Amino acid sequence: MRSEQRAWHLYVVRCRGGELYAGIATDVARRLAEHEDGARGAKYLRGRGPLTLVLARRVGVRSDALRVEHAFKRLRKGDKESLVRDRRGVGRWVRVARRAADPAGERVVDS
Repeated sequence: MRSEQRAWHLYVVRCRGGELYAGIATDVARRLAEHEDGARGAKYLRGRGPLTLVLARRVGVRSDALRVEHAFKRLRKGDKESLVRDRRGVGRWVRVARRAADPAGERVVDS
């Protein structure tokens, strides 16, 4: 199955120091294991463990997942923390972020 046809997920992990790291993957458990192993994980996360998965949400196809990840990374720290804390609002926020083309670099806001 091509990667564009698989279900992609936005995942957020919390590092030892409390920082949030967001990424996308088709298999969140595998990707988290790669981060913890360090060999294939993100350089940013090396030495920042233990890592705790705080959010994983199915987004859709890869292009949607990239768009949602970009929008999440542009949020302020407090807004990210609110989404992690109140998971009921994540679905609505993901739908808004998925639709946002954001070509001009405007911030995606969930009202």
